[in-house]
Amino acid sequence: MAKKIKLTQIKSGIGSTKRQKLTLEALGIRKLNNTIEVESSPQIQGMITKVRHLLKVEEK
Repeated sequence: MAKKIKLTQIKSGIGSTKRQKLTLEALGIRKLNNTIEVESSPQIQGMITKVRHLLKVEEK
């Protein structure tokens, strides 16, 4: 069973690069203070690394 990661957007994507905005969208984060749960995988970890400054990450 893969580990779950809880992601919350804590900073706005305004002023971020287009690529970072698309990464947030690909993760499934829609708006500020939105929280989602995803299964940990190398692809998800890479996306989190690129937008870590916009997110709060909690491992379950």
